[in-house]
Formats: sequence, C-alpha cells, structure tokens
Amino acid sequence: MTGSSAGLISLLIGCAASSVLPDWTPCLSLTSLGKAIQTATMKHYEVEILDAKTKDKLCFLDKVEPNATIGEIKSMFHKSHPQWYPARQSIRLDPKGKSLKDEDVLQHLPVGTTATFYFRDLGAQISWVTVFLTEYAGPLLIYLMFYFRVPFIYAPKYDFTSSKHWVVHLACMCHSFHYVKRLLETLFVHRFSHGTMPLRNIFKNCTYYWGFAAWMAYYINHPLYTPPIYGEQQIRLALIVFLFCQIGNFSIHIALRNLRPPGSKTRKIPYPTKNPFTWIFLLVSCPNYTYELGSWLGFTLMTQCLPVAFFTLVGFIQMTVWAKGKHRSYLKEFRDYPALRSPILPFIL
Repeated sequence: MTGSSAGLISLLIGCAASSVLPDWTPCLSLTSLGKAIQTATMKHYEVEILDAKTKDKLCFLDKVEPNATIGEIKSMFHKSHPQWYPARQSIRLDPKGKSLKDEDVLQHLPVGTTATFYFRDLGAQISWVTVFLTEYAGPLLIYLMFYFRVPFIYAPKYDFTSSKHWVVHLACMCHSFHYVKRLLETLFVHRFSHGTMPLRNIFKNCTYYWGFAAWMAYYINHPLYTPPIYGEQQIRLALIVFLFCQIGNFSIHIALRNLRPPGSKTRKIPYPTKNPFTWIFLLVSCPNYTYELGSWLGFTLMTQCLPVAFFTLVGFIQMTVWAKGKHRSYLKEFRDYPALRSPILPFIL
C-alpha cells in the first residue's frame, strides 16, 4: 500500500468515526474527497530525453506531473543543460518528427508512463521583434542615403544634390512611409505566435531587404533617372494604388491582431469586420500579402524601375509560398473553413 493510499484510508476512517458524534461537522467535503482520491491514484511520469541524432540519453526526469506541459519539461531540461535554453529546444516524439508545441500536455500525448522524447538543438535564437526592427530599419536608412546622394555613391559633382523630377521625391516618401509603418506595426500591432527565430535568419533576411533597397534606391535616385513614360497620369494612378493597398494592409494587420488576445497563441478563422478593407477575407486567406503585393505593384508603376519590378516578383513568389502554407494550415485546423477562399489571389492562386 502506498503512503498516499494509506493516508486516504486513515482520513476516511476518521470521517466515519466523527460522524457518530451528535454535533458532528463533515470533515471532508465531496470536492476535497475527490481531490484526495485523485491525488492517491495519480500516476506520475518518468521522462527520458534522448539526442535526436546520436540517441544518447541527455536527461532523465522522475515524478513528472501528468498535466505538465512540454514548455515545463523544457524548463526542467534546461536546469540540467543550461546551454540549451527553452527557446533553443525542439522536443519531438520521433527523431525525425515535428516539434511538439509548448502547450502540449504530457498526459494527452501518445506516450506511456515512461515517456521518451527526442531533443534537437535549434541553434542560437533571436526575438522576432529584434529581427523585424533590424530588417526594416535598414532599407529605410539605406534608401535615404541614396536619396540625399551622400558621397561615394555617384560622381562627386552630384554629392548632396537633389533630383529635378518630383516623382523621385514622391517615391522616397512612399518608400519611407512603408518601412516606418512596418516598424510601428512591429512595435505596437503584431502579436507573434513564436517568440524567437534562429539567429542565422537575421543575416539572410537583412541581406534580402537591405540589398534590394540599395539596388532600387541606386537607380531611382540616379542623376540620369528618367520619369515614367506616361508622366503624371501614371504616377498619380500608381500613388492611389500604393496608398489604397497600404491602408488595406494595415487594416488586415489590425483585424488579425484582434483575433489573438495578448500573450495567447490562440488561432481563429479570420472573418471580415465592419472595415471595408477586410471584406477581402471573403475570398482570400492571407489578404495582408495581397495588399502587400498591390503596394509594390503600385511602387513599380510609379517609378517604372526594373529593380523594383524584380523585387516585387521575388516578394510575390515568397509571399505565395507563405500564403499557401497558412491556407493549408487553416484547412487542416478548421473543418468549417470557408471553401471559397484562395491563398493570396482570389479565384487564381
């Protein structure tokens, strides 16, 4: 007989004995009795964590509560291996399987009372906010360096000179507005489902954003730049497209933010709100990418610059990959997900 079982029996005997007294008071409520029985019969888990590559045992955890989450197990593992903080850990049921979520509960997983997990090191991590601020601040500053024609970019006679074409100044305002908006959204709007990403990603992302910003800015602000072929009409139309899509993109980000309470990883089906810019949710799963594409198409039309067009094309390909992934995730997670929606372009893609 275990100690907890003996304690429970003694408690029940005491209750029975006290009930013969004339003015007895129930010594144990039904709730307390239920908790006592649960405590007496609760099975603790033994958890062993193996290296996913070598299968070597890295850690053994004894008497783990059944309601312990993977996040809590990561914290226990971190105590024995301080070099692998929780954000750096990938805990899996199979060496080549998918990472378990931090909120997954031990007793709900397909494991026995002796659970075996596999660990993979995700490498050094960095917060999403830091990555976004870095990759967005770079294009903003780099573009302005070309706009003001700082020395060593163009011929010395053009140092700190200004373009005679008003579309060049308009393009600078639009480009700056776009990245200031992104920076502010990162700080005050976005709620990230994951707190970190691998440190190596910041170098890849910054190379992409900073490199394209320099390439575009060099030609748009070049002293020999020529305005769009259709003049003011083309520029004004492009400006309308750009601003419309920027407002739409911001509206979608606000709608997505309101779906997730602070500090939560809850996922819900996004639906249109009273804001007309969100009505595109009726046809598209990721309208933030749709509006983002529209913004860069407008900027391409405004500047009539080949590097901008190439950046728009590459961005569209990448956003399509992301949109398809999110669309598949929605379909898998929600059985009642609207069938009419496409990932990024209504009825097309």
